[in-house]
Amino acid sequence: MTALTRIALAATCALALGAPTVQALDLGAMTPEERAAFGEAVRDYLLENPEVILEAVDLLEQKQQEAEAARDDALVIANLEELQNDGYSWVGGNPEGDVTLVEFMDYRCGYCRKAAPEIEALLAADGNIRLVVKEFPILGEASVLSARFAIATRLVAGDAAYAQVHDTLIALPGEPSEVALRRVAEELSLDGEAILARMSDPEVTEQLQRTRALAQALSISGTPTFVLEEEMLRGYLPAEQLQIMVDEIRDARS
Repeated sequence: MTALTRIALAATCALALGAPTVQALDLGAMTPEERAAFGEAVRDYLLENPEVILEAVDLLEQKQQEAEAARDDALVIANLEELQNDGYSWVGGNPEGDVTLVEFMDYRCGYCRKAAPEIEALLAADGNIRLVVKEFPILGEASVLSARFAIATRLVAGDAAYAQVHDTLIALPGEPSEVALRRVAEELSLDGEAILARMSDPEVTEQLQRTRALAQALSISGTPTFVLEEEMLRGYLPAEQLQIMVDEIRDARS
């Protein structure tokens, strides 16, 4: 929404806030003189009561946020099974935990890197959170290469190896070239040749395509994006804030 549109809507809301008994106006039915007089009256009122515009803008933004949150909730509920139990995404934390946190992430995303230690701290401190990682590379070929390497690692060497690679890639300096990925595999005592050969496997491609389709269905275009049970959380959040939300979910169930 442009600033001009916001002000125009705010002015309309301002009249309603300042004069609740005013009936709906049909500007099209006014004469040019009446419209000019009405415009002058609006201008005078807003100049005398400028705080009403700020109140109206705040109210408008609050209503928009509530509408967006309601839309996100509906999208999450409609796709909850694919989010939490797709059958291919890696599950960490406590796989039997009572609260599920889903993360759409990209290894080259700065905020995903910032969030990584926060998520680690949350899982360690709580001990009863189930984490589902969605590989969602959106920042170019380097991101796709990293995601393919991580998924291929899981297919070749299993969940424990994936966890090691995941933690390594999220902190990897520089570009994840084939040479760099071979070095990662070597340092983790993994079969780099087998992993690299599996990166172009149709199963890897299918997983990435399914996650991208899910993200599109949820209107997710940025990383990190979290889904905590049935609530969408767009962007970075510190561990303390996530823990508060987890506690609120548990309190609501009791």
